[in-house]
Amino acid sequence: MKLEEKKLSSQEIFDGVAIHLFKDEILLPNGNKGVREVIRHPGAVCVLPLTEDGEVIFVNQFRYALDKVTLEVPAGKLEKGEDHTEAALRELSEETGLSAGKIVPMGELYTTPALIDEVIYMYIATDLTEGEQHLDEDEFVNTIRIPLCKAVEMVMTGEIRDSKTQVMILKADKYFNK
Repeated sequence: MKLEEKKLSSQEIFDGVAIHLFKDEILLPNGNKGVREVIRHPGAVCVLPLTEDGEVIFVNQFRYALDKVTLEVPAGKLEKGEDHTEAALRELSEETGLSAGKIVPMGELYTTPALIDEVIYMYIATDLTEGEQHLDEDEFVNTIRIPLCKAVEMVMTGEIRDSKTQVMILKADKYFNK
């Protein structure tokens, strides 16, 4: 059976700053019609900065939707037409003040493919040079250093709950401990 669904019509329900909600009428593989509500997102990047000492530099930030502070790798939304690697380096610099001598692409992450088309492009940054943070006006973060081996434990015990951060920690562990 062919599993593709075909869009018959689309209606924008909400046009927000970061997200856009659409209600689409679709044709299902069995020939019946259905409805899909889809959040359109411009995409994002995340970057795991790893020091020569094996420490990951994380950011703590308040996440309004969860009403709590989370521990995450630096990340941010893509600007229209922005190169993914350049965006990762920009976010690294803005949120941590770091620049990277080496940046390695680690693939793509579909955050919630049943509801949102967001793709996060993942990177590991090494050969780090310290500088100063230059956060966006509405951005407030603190940085924290945690050894990669400890971060892996924190993923496995549920202390780190952010999905992109979990994936990046496990990918980095596999990449550096082959």
